[in-house]
Amino acid sequence: MAVFRVLQVFTIMNRGGAESMILNYYRNINREKIQFDFLVFRKEKAIFDDEIESLGGKIYKINAINPLFPGKGYTELRNFFKQHNYTVVHSHLNTFSCFPLKIAKEFNIPCRIAHAHIAMSKLSITSIITGKESFSEGVKKSIKFQLKKRITRYTTHHFSCGEKAGEWLFGKQTPFLTMNNAIDSELFVYNPEQASEYRKKLAIKDEFVIGHVGRFDSQKNHMFLLHIFASLLTLNPNSKLVLIGDGPLRSIIEKEAINLSIEDKVKFLGVQTDIPQWCHMMDAFVFPSLYEGLPVTLIEAQAAGLKVFAADTITDEVCLSDLIEFISLDKSAKYWAEKIVQIDTTTRKNMQSLICDEGYDIKSNAIKMQEFYLQQKHT
Repeated sequence: MAVFRVLQVFTIMNRGGAESMILNYYRNINREKIQFDFLVFRKEKAIFDDEIESLGGKIYKINAINPLFPGKGYTELRNFFKQHNYTVVHSHLNTFSCFPLKIAKEFNIPCRIAHAHIAMSKLSITSIITGKESFSEGVKKSIKFQLKKRITRYTTHHFSCGEKAGEWLFGKQTPFLTMNNAIDSELFVYNPEQASEYRKKLAIKDEFVIGHVGRFDSQKNHMFLLHIFASLLTLNPNSKLVLIGDGPLRSIIEKEAINLSIEDKVKFLGVQTDIPQWCHMMDAFVFPSLYEGLPVTLIEAQAAGLKVFAADTITDEVCLSDLIEFISLDKSAKYWAEKIVQIDTTTRKNMQSLICDEGYDIKSNAIKMQEFYLQQKHT
């Protein structure tokens, strides 16, 4: 029996919340029954490319689509679908999913899934004036708000990481299936030996370690995170900030660390694949994003037993335990720091049972996804 191949659509398969989520599923489905192929809109090699190919997946790379002038992009997509026959196209581009799914509909592909991964904050002139978002980010957001109105014209199914993200992308009247941002909970069970090993890599001994995992763009609010950490250093000078990720604003954030005279206390680690081990070496996880869907990083942090301080802009659906504390972004950096410095780092809970009970372990979720895809094969 031929393996059923599903096309997953992303911008590029670097480590991000949605990309990590789908790789978790891919590792755990029965790949003798289902294989994932990937259509991406960047030509350069990505972090997950080698693993995808080792698992049996194919990666097809085309040029990025200009949302204002999508003609060339549509031509490339039409050429792609003329050459490749799929029953299921599963797009993870949020509002930009309207582009590949429009062409998939032209080619009468029977199952066209748009998957919501974020719930963007409203357009705000104040955010631009105060510097929370740049003018260019405001323009991009305006385009995305227009594009999301088209999504349901081209879809047959709607998936979301949570209620908030689904309602944002599809509207409250459109039903959608929630697919949990599931993880391999066993990997995140706190391991003191690994914690010690990873601290040694950074020459860290008994310091208080604040961690963050996320792409360096305005959404993640790294600038405010640095100011929180600078305030924390006045309360506990024996602290370190570990930043995992990469992105267009990384150099700006590195310069800001220098401006704040905290550069020797901040570790920029770039993209890492061994996130469970890095979580083990942290004492707290700080996540002051301007907006999110249901971030897998906060599921991972809780699974590792970390105390989490997150912006109250993030859906409370992510709160699986008493480890998360939500704080308003209207509060000062000093206020955040005073909250963080109070935590008890002497104990670390094993959270695996809770993660499984809450439905976020990958093994059971992978079976559900597999069953859904196989149903499409026979319809």
